[in-house]
This record gives sequence, C-alpha cells and structure tokens, in this order.
Amino acid sequence: MTTIGIIGAGHIGSQVARKAVELGYDVVISNSRGPETLGELVAELGPRARAATAAEAAAAGDFAVVTVPLKNYRDIPAQQLEGKVVIDTNNYYWERDGRIPELDNGEATTSGLLQKHLPTSKVAKGFNHIMAKEITSDGTPAGTPNRRALATASDFPEAAELVTRLYDEFGFDTVNIGPLEDSWRVERDRPAYVIRQNAEELRENLAKASRTI
Repeated sequence: MTTIGIIGAGHIGSQVARKAVELGYDVVISNSRGPETLGELVAELGPRARAATAAEAAAAGDFAVVTVPLKNYRDIPAQQLEGKVVIDTNNYYWERDGRIPELDNGEATTSGLLQKHLPTSKVAKGFNHIMAKEITSDGTPAGTPNRRALATASDFPEAAELVTRLYDEFGFDTVNIGPLEDSWRVERDRPAYVIRQNAEELRENLAKASRTI
C-alpha cells in the first residue's frame, strides 16, 4: 500500500489526508507544533494515519505533499525527500509570508522556490487553486460531464503523471501546464485561482493569466 507523507496539517493537508485514507492510502502527517498536537486529527482519520515529525513524514512517504506557509519552505527536510515526488500546494501571500522580490518581479514561481530547496526531489504543483473544503466535496467520477479540473506543473513528467493519477482518484480532471517556470499561471489572483472550472475552462483561464499582478 502506498504511503503519503504530508508535511503540514492545516486546511489543505488535513483535507488531502481525509480523502487519501478514504481511498485506501496510508498517511503519515506532521505539523510545525509536534505530533502530540495531532491526536484529534489522527483519531478522526483512523488506523491508516499516524502523526510524526516533518522528517519522519518525509522519510515514510512514497511521495509527499508539502502544504506549509510559503515563508517556511526552507524548513522542509531535503535529505528524507531525496528522489521522491513532492506535491507542492504553496501559494504566495505576501501579507503572511513577507515580500519575496523574485516572486513580485515575476522572476520565480512558488513551486520553483521549493524545487530549488529540494534539488534531488521531483516537485510538482498540486491542490493550490482549490478551496480546502472542496478537495473532499467536489470530486466526481471520471467521465462525469463538466467534471472539475485542477492544474499541475513539473519539470519531471513522472511527477506530473503522479499528480494526474491522484487528481483522478480524488475526482478531478487534470490540465498539465508544463514546466515549473510556467506554474505562475495558476498562482494567486490569476483567472484560474480558486474557481470551479472544467478542463476547457481551466485551459482558457491559464491562457489569460498575466505574469505579474
């Protein structure tokens, strides 16, 4: 059975965990305050889930989901994620994260920053432009008319393929933006951000995006 290491147990991390255990995945989840603070969530998730430190979650996962405030991305354990696919849900909220000039100037992307921090991992964008509660409520079976679509991007085809499979299991179609350098198209305040859209609409919204805002 596949184990997902989830680093960050906030709104997105906990919702990904809920859907993952429902689908039969094992989950090892962490937060910044320590595993002892996750007892209530783990009890809700049931026997397929356990709490751990970030390093333990990274080591245990066959792949990982990183869902922490962007300002903390340098705290993600690199050694334990070596060679693994890492799904990055991060968004840049300068009000929370402080100003990051390379993002403000359109010289970098949020997932690109994480990829630079994790040079031996395979980072893919995922779950960043959907409200957390909708991760468990909006999925529908493959082939459903007007099925909701989510975007991914990665410099590694196998990482984008993993996200595509996971999206489908969660109930969503996928639009692959391409490399991480283009993942800005689905970042905060762009047309594709946190709205419900099918695959055709998502492609149209990605095309409308401006590099800087």
